[in-house]
Amino acid sequence: MKRSKKKNSQLIIRINDEDRRTFVELCDELDTSAAREVRRFIKGFVAKYEQEQNENSKKLE
Repeated sequence: MKRSKKKNSQLIIRINDEDRRTFVELCDELDTSAAREVRRFIKGFVAKYEQEQNENSKKLE
């Protein structure tokens, strides 16, 4: 079984109250947490960037 990495860092962001409330309420409705969804976004964003970088470097070869 894959062992998850220890979560030992924080990312503090500023968003308006309405966006935060809407996001947290939606996460609750979907039975997930805001933190989980932010982590999922970050992982997907990084993976997409890395994939694009790999594709661009292959084009240069």
